[in-house]
Amino acid sequence: MNLTMNLSFFDQFASPYFLGVPLILLSMLFPALLFPTPNNRWITNRLSTIQLWSLHSITKQLMAPLNKGGHKWALILTSLTMLLLTINLLGLLPYTFTPTTQLSMNMALAFPLWLATLLTGLRNQPSISLGHLLPEGTPTPLIPALIMIETTSLLIRPLALGVRLTANLTAGHLLIQLISTAITALLPIMPTVSILTTSILFLLTILEVAVAMIQAYVFVLLLSLYLQENI
Repeated sequence: MNLTMNLSFFDQFASPYFLGVPLILLSMLFPALLFPTPNNRWITNRLSTIQLWSLHSITKQLMAPLNKGGHKWALILTSLTMLLLTINLLGLLPYTFTPTTQLSMNMALAFPLWLATLLTGLRNQPSISLGHLLPEGTPTPLIPALIMIETTSLLIRPLALGVRLTANLTAGHLLIQLISTAITALLPIMPTVSILTTSILFLLTILEVAVAMIQAYVFVLLLSLYLQENI
């Protein structure tokens, strides 16, 4: 019984298949269809106005800590923010699948972009990039240990990016499902408690909307900070 319940809770994180074809690719491409296609009259309605304002605000926030050399990354970072934002928010709808709850997908996004920032620094300013591994004024006996610690800290950055996004979204989805199951179970027995629990679920849903937006922003913001260290 407990094993069946545990499996049912985690079934929502399994990638759906149709005729043997994984639908995770479709769930990643679908958000792009929600954005209006630009034309000669860009600001044609309220939706386009909101979209343009959102893109401008996100780009401004992400490019603020970067110097002029990092502005060429604006398109990549802004597009990634919008992709993660729409996937996270759509994943909160009933009977949907959230690709960003998969650690493999988040690592596939984090590792190449982190590696690109690292290689950019090693190509443009190798001495400064390698100098981050050894802070100035370090006592001589601590140099080997500190280099190993800083190297380990550098290498786990993409893992931290992927795990942070996966863990926050997975925890939120599990909490929503657990409280929803409790509401259904309590309704015929204790209707008053069930109604109170519903209000908690409503507040939790609002919190998860905020978490979905914040985690998408934090993911890309950390990438931009890594980029700032290497340009």
